[in-house]
Amino acid sequence: MSAATVSVDEFQALEQKVLQTVELIKMERASRAAFEAEAVAARAEVAAAQARITEAQTKVDELVSQLADKDFQINGLQQQIASLGSTSQQELEALHREREATRSRVEKMLANLDELL
Repeated sequence: MSAATVSVDEFQALEQKVLQTVELIKMERASRAAFEAEAVAARAEVAAAQARITEAQTKVDELVSQLADKDFQINGLQQQIASLGSTSQQELEALHREREATRSRVEKMLANLDELL
């Protein structure tokens, strides 16, 4: 019977080890649960960040499109201004030629009047 007999001290030491193991398992489970909760929260944050990124990218795309439209409008207006400037310059030159022609006719008429008087 001595082989099957366990001393009280050995039993208490074994019991203490079992209790420590149970406590370690409880702490590990609590740590795992906390880690999993943090992981879920982190995944939620990542999903929210991705949604914000997608929204921001959509806004950027819209702004780029608007910018391209504005650039197109600006180029069109610049062409119109250049065209109007060219047309105005041509009109101004025509008016100068007409003024010179009128001046020349008036001078001829004055010369004719001077001859008549």
